[in-house]
Amino acid sequence: MFRSIRIDAVLIQAVIAGALSFAHLHDLAEAAGQTGWKAWAYPVSVDLLLVAVWRRLRTERSGLAWFWFLVALVASLGANIATAGLLDLDHVPAWLRILVAGWPALAFLGGTLLAHTPDATPEPAPRPVPVVDRPAAPETGPEPTPAPEVPAPEPAPALPEAPAPGPAPVSVPAVPPALVDHARKVATEHRTRTGTDIDTATLRARLGVPEDLAGAIVAQLA
Repeated sequence: MFRSIRIDAVLIQAVIAGALSFAHLHDLAEAAGQTGWKAWAYPVSVDLLLVAVWRRLRTERSGLAWFWFLVALVASLGANIATAGLLDLDHVPAWLRILVAGWPALAFLGGTLLAHTPDATPEPAPRPVPVVDRPAAPETGPEPTPAPEVPAPEPAPALPEAPAPGPAPVSVPAVPPALVDHARKVATEHRTRTGTDIDTATLRARLGVPEDLAGAIVAQLA
């Protein structure tokens, strides 16, 4: 099946505008003294400059491209206006003849600059290499504070031999001064560590003495 041909109104307008502008440029060049094939070369030169500008504007909208776009646009519109009856084509002014005669060199300069000027568009930055996120190490809680070392109980000094039992019982046992001094050190260490006075049971366990002797020592430490 053949596809139906659809007429594009924009394309028709472009063809009409191009043909009229081409003819006006030819008429103006011919009126300015450029006869024969030279008059037909002028519209071709203007259209080629417009094509070069259009290709440059597609990649870079720089001041250079816009300047030559305005030059080519003024040349095309100027020819359309001049041939619309505002200019006597039988008596073209000298300045217009000079512009028409100098146009080839001007168009060549513009085309060369547009074609050979480096593109000012910055090169795209290299894409960063994706970084693989490593799993974070599990957070560890604060290290437990080691408990203070409890000094081993010092061996109690040897107790003197108990006197032979007499007829009368002794209510409070006699405590040697050396044992009292040692017990005072133990009590001081206990108070520093716990903030409380040592009791009889704890002192007895630390010194390894009988209960009655421990009570006598506590009584002397009070």
